[in-house]
Amino acid sequence: MSQIRRREIIRTGTTVEQMVRAIADMIVTGAMLPGEKLDEVSLATRFEVSRTPVREALRELGAMGLVAREPNRSAVVTNVTETYLHSMFEAMAELEAICARLSAERMTVDERRALELDHRASIKLVHAGAEEDYSAHNTEFHTRLYRGAHNEHVFELVTQTRARLAPFRRAQFRLPGRLARSYEEHDAIVTAILRADGAAAGQTAYSHVAIVSDASTVFAVAKTGNRHV
Repeated sequence: MSQIRRREIIRTGTTVEQMVRAIADMIVTGAMLPGEKLDEVSLATRFEVSRTPVREALRELGAMGLVAREPNRSAVVTNVTETYLHSMFEAMAELEAICARLSAERMTVDERRALELDHRASIKLVHAGAEEDYSAHNTEFHTRLYRGAHNEHVFELVTQTRARLAPFRRAQFRLPGRLARSYEEHDAIVTAILRADGAAAGQTAYSHVAIVSDASTVFAVAKTGNRHV
C-alpha cells in the first residue's frame, strides 16, 4: 500500500452517483475497512443530503458487492476477497476479448476513426497526470469497444460486469506509472482493430484486462493484509 499515492478522495456531492463513487473509493482503497458500519445519519451529514439518497447509494453499493445489509441492521462494508475479485476480472477479460474481436470485424469506418482519434487525444491526459480525466476517458474507450461489437446481449453482459468492477478499475490509476502503461495497452488494441485483426484484438484486450486485474488486486491485498483470503 506504501506505493499507492495517498490523496483526498472524498468530495462533497449531492447526487446518488457522487455518493456511490466516493464511498466505493473509500472502501476500495481501505479508508473504510471490512465490517465497518455505514451510518446513514453520518453519511447524510457528510454529503449534505437527506437520508433518502443515502439509502439509494447504499443499495447500489450492495448491488456492487461492496456493502451488505440485513433487515433492521446497519449497512456494513463487505470483505471483497482477492479470490472473488480475480473471478470477476477473469470474466471481464473474456467479455472484453469478445468485444474487441467483434469490433475488429464489425466496426464501421467512422467508428474506427472515432476510436483512434479519442485514443490519440488521451496521451495529453497521460502527460498531464490527469487521473480523473483519464479514468473518464478509459470508460468511454471501453464503451466504444462494447458498442463496436454490435451485439446487444454481449453489451448488456459486459456493462453489468464492468459496473461491479468500476471502483477497482478507477483505483488502478493511483498506482505509479499506470496511466502510461494503460495508454500503451490501449494502443495495441486500437492497432489491431484498425487492421481488422480480430484474433490480435481479442488477445490484446484480454491481456489488458488481466494486467488491470493484477494492478487492482493490490488494493484488495493491501486492505486485507492477506493473500490467502
